[in-house]
Amino acid sequence: MIADKSRAWWRATMALCLGSFLVFINLYVPQPLLPELKAVYDVSTLGVSLLMSVATLSLALALLVFGPLSDAIGRESIMRITLLLAGGLSLALAFAPNFESLLLLRLLQGFLLGGLPAVAIAWMGDAFEKPALLSAVGLYIGANSLGGISGRIVGGAASGIGGPQAAFIAVGVMTLVGCALFWRLLPNSRTFVPQRFQLRRALADLLGHLRTPVLLAAYCLGGINFLIFINQYSYITFRLAAEPYQLAASGLGLIFLTYLGGTFGSTVSGRLAQRFSPATCMMAGVVILMAGTAVTLSESLALIIVGLTINAFGFFMAHSLASSWVGRYAQGARGSASALYLVFYYVGASLGGFWLELFWQGASWSGVAWGSWILLSITLMITLGMRRFEQRQGS
Repeated sequence: MIADKSRAWWRATMALCLGSFLVFINLYVPQPLLPELKAVYDVSTLGVSLLMSVATLSLALALLVFGPLSDAIGRESIMRITLLLAGGLSLALAFAPNFESLLLLRLLQGFLLGGLPAVAIAWMGDAFEKPALLSAVGLYIGANSLGGISGRIVGGAASGIGGPQAAFIAVGVMTLVGCALFWRLLPNSRTFVPQRFQLRRALADLLGHLRTPVLLAAYCLGGINFLIFINQYSYITFRLAAEPYQLAASGLGLIFLTYLGGTFGSTVSGRLAQRFSPATCMMAGVVILMAGTAVTLSESLALIIVGLTINAFGFFMAHSLASSWVGRYAQGARGSASALYLVFYYVGASLGGFWLELFWQGASWSGVAWGSWILLSITLMITLGMRRFEQRQGS
């Protein structure tokens, strides 16, 4: 087992953080382009938002495949091959002839992007000692946010130079170069014990996780929080592209620098959890996300940015601790347990547009805020239940 902060720990953690970074630059590159793509293809706000929704939905479905499969054939080959193919599809997106083909390519890309997230935390659970796991997960989740920031900034900047096509080419090239480094850095796990893949057993493992309340709570927490968080960013681009802000794609890309609040939130989450307990910190994360949403109601662009930064801190703090919660309490089939968390996570993201669209059409951004608070009140109740569980366990 790899010890915390050892040389092997740093190398493995750097590899997985790089892989995570590459996944999320690909997943989120279209987001600052949504207003521009809406005009180019003459589709509705809900229609163009499908570029995000179909990718996150197919990613979620892929987790059901790659998670159990990794328990049988190993984790490393799945992460390496799917990442390479996803980068190639980014290049293909640049040459999509129409909106329908663009959607289809995003559907395929989302599925391939699910390979690394499905198994990365399970890989860490196999290879790392428990203290090393908590530290590594925080950095890994931090790389998620850095990838999300970079995809949007690079996409927005490249689009300002050469349109959406240039954005997809830039991210595709970055991915293929980074993938070569990822292949070199990632070590093979020495503690992995393969299990022969059996569909009945895989389904039984998934059902077993769903019947475990302590895991189901984390699944619902991650899914509902992400439903709100990621789709707020989609709707804020429509708000800021319109009067009185009129931000171009490059400016909208810079809005996603607020994700740096999430990078900080995820990296400090482990230390805070050791002091106050994971469930208490997850509860605080939800409250912070609700408070940040209130700040975004301001008409001041500066305060909107502050509110989004607060949101990112609270969301990623709760998300990183919910992820490690699954690794801590899953009993067997850790790959499918971690994958199921991400299934809830990305299904939530894919459904969020349908939920928030109702509030956006009714009351614009203030409606989005109210739609967010309704669901976040549910996750706040979930964290209260998780805290009671911790107190009963004496943890």
